[in-house]
Amino acid sequence: MNPGLGDGPAADPQAVAASDHTSIPRDRRLRIRRGGRTGIKALGVLLCLGWTACTHYQLGTGARPTFQSIYVEPVANKTLVPQAREAVTTHLRQTLLRDARLTLAHSPENADATLRVTITDFHRDTASPREGDTGLARKFNLTLGAACTLRDNRSGRTIVEARPISVQREAFTDSGQLQSEYQTIPLLAESLAGKIAHAILDVW
Repeated sequence: MNPGLGDGPAADPQAVAASDHTSIPRDRRLRIRRGGRTGIKALGVLLCLGWTACTHYQLGTGARPTFQSIYVEPVANKTLVPQAREAVTTHLRQTLLRDARLTLAHSPENADATLRVTITDFHRDTASPREGDTGLARKFNLTLGAACTLRDNRSGRTIVEARPISVQREAFTDSGQLQSEYQTIPLLAESLAGKIAHAILDVW
């Protein structure tokens, strides 16, 4: 047996911990305790603030408009793309319904304001030609444009008059030009509806 090993009782871990604790000056121990309590209180305050912010969150950004209800007239279409009318109407109504700042009315008599939208433009521009045949396009830039007018039903004042708004998306012709355009129009309509809603609700 090696000398020094097994001589005397083993040290008690709790006694060692207590000895280390008592070796810390009293004022320092108080500061540690107070610091821990302060951190817990600060965390509680942050959690409360976060919960309050979540419970008061509403969809919709920017200043509150001067009207609380809106009627959307059936979208008019001056282009040769008949499916654009229904697509824009659907996405526009859905976009406005998601905004917590106003309600969607079923008639102009029950609305503070009336929105009129006319689809005025649909065209394609060649973005890149097809390999091996520069006379055919592999990718188009499709543009969908509209004019929107917003009228205050209470005063008869025109808030926004025939404001032009347009959006653009790429369309590849690998599966055929007509099929590609047909699949892209709903995406164009969704983007256009978002820009129209922003133009009449978020800029004041």
